[in-house]
Amino acid sequence: MDEDIRRVMGTILSAPLTLRTARELLYCGVGGVAGVVGFSITLVMLALGLTISVSVLGTVIGLLLLTLALRVIRRLGGLHRRLAWWLLRYRVEAPPKFQHGTGILGRVDKRLRDRAAWRAVWYSLVKLPVAFVQLYAITAAVMGLIDITYPVDWLLFHHQITGPAQPMVALNPVSFGGGSFNIYSWPGTFLAAVVGAVSVIGATWVARAITAGDRRLVRALLGPSSMAERVSELERTRTLAVEDSAAALRRVERDLHDGAQMRLAALAMNLGMAREKLDDDDDATARELIDAAHRNAVDALADLRDLARGIHPPALDNGLPSALATLAASSAIPASVTADIETRPAPAIETIAYFCAAELIANATKHSYANQIKINIFTERTGVLRLEVTDDGIGGADATRGSGLTGLAQRVSTVDGHLEVSSPPGGPTTVTAKLPLRA
Repeated sequence: MDEDIRRVMGTILSAPLTLRTARELLYCGVGGVAGVVGFSITLVMLALGLTISVSVLGTVIGLLLLTLALRVIRRLGGLHRRLAWWLLRYRVEAPPKFQHGTGILGRVDKRLRDRAAWRAVWYSLVKLPVAFVQLYAITAAVMGLIDITYPVDWLLFHHQITGPAQPMVALNPVSFGGGSFNIYSWPGTFLAAVVGAVSVIGATWVARAITAGDRRLVRALLGPSSMAERVSELERTRTLAVEDSAAALRRVERDLHDGAQMRLAALAMNLGMAREKLDDDDDATARELIDAAHRNAVDALADLRDLARGIHPPALDNGLPSALATLAASSAIPASVTADIETRPAPAIETIAYFCAAELIANATKHSYANQIKINIFTERTGVLRLEVTDDGIGGADATRGSGLTGLAQRVSTVDGHLEVSSPPGGPTTVTAKLPLRA
């Protein structure tokens, strides 16, 4: 029991001498000031935006001020996360990046629905009492350090004062001004030193407690929410699954091309050479067997080539525009390609876009009675790959009737894509696939 008490007392008394205490007190000072300033900015900007938006004429200006306030407050939240890392080495992941909407109204709507910004607002408001405790802890520590130096100060300075002796005022952080007391002699300075030591020790543990609470607030309100973390994890795992499946298909295509196709091609060549050397009169039966084996080898080779091309078209190695141009050149209906791709999409996205175009060309060839097909593919500023396939046929395509368009829509949706069909009776038919540049 005595050993436990000594260990606890040693921990309490030695805490002010650790590097952790220095970091926590520094965080209390900087974080406390940042908290008070952040609370003031939050209160003023939100109050100003809400007050102006109440009036009919000021609604637009008020909403713009609110969006600006939320943007600033979100940045303040980022500052508090960085302070926690710089001073405490406590890392908190940032919430998901803000997704801008399209147009002014879309941006305002997205900003007003930004959950991360509103959680930062709550942190700024809750931070005020926390900041007061932090500033009190750093103030108590400074006052305690001043009191500890009083014995030395008395010897160095106070006894040299001529005239009536002036008492020294010891600082008491418990009640600040009202609890101070005067010291009239050098032995009395030791009482001030004891009060100072107690103040430093108390401030150390107050700083440690309030810092622990503030760390929890930072993680709860300035980090990603549990739902956002779950969504982010699902997006990450789905991306890995899409990329892994694309890589697996590439490996299968490469193995087919370099393995089975090469062996079948060699078999077909050897059978052809053997057939040429046979005597038509003496080996008619053997010649027939070799002919049949040669035809089977050639057919199997063609099937393997079609299978490999269906897994990953070799033309995609040179980029999506080149692959679509090759696809259009082989179309039974004259087809043209217009491409404007600034950033090359991920391989999985390129594969999906290619097979969408191939399926749409096949549908147009079978059902549209079209004379021309136009393929237009380009990237938008919002990071979207847009594929448009238009034919001048009879129209009437409907994705709700279980056609091939349904399968395309499902394939596009696996990467958060979207398929739109415009096909009025009499045509023309335009199918638009919107895909992200990255899964």
